[in-house]
Amino acid sequence: MAERRKYGKKYCKYTEMKVDFIDYKNIDLLKMSMSERGKIMPRRLTGNSKNAQEMVENSIKRARHMALVPYIVNTHKLTSSAYSRY
Repeated sequence: MAERRKYGKKYCKYTEMKVDFIDYKNIDLLKMSMSERGKIMPRRLTGNSKNAQEMVENSIKRARHMALVPYIVNTHKLTSSAYSRY
């Protein structure tokens, strides 16, 4: 007999919010798929759909290039949120 799952099924937050396009300028939307250190979280952890994950990756990379999101976060001075401005 197959073992039951001990956790709930993951779902795509972006599909549930009915987001058609993820823009690189909307940083609050991008933070949902980033870790505290500023890394892009994988699809298996976030539960994003394939289409949403590709849009998230492209928009995070664009936001980094435009200096809206940091490439790396200094963890020595990390006391509050990684995305707070000075």
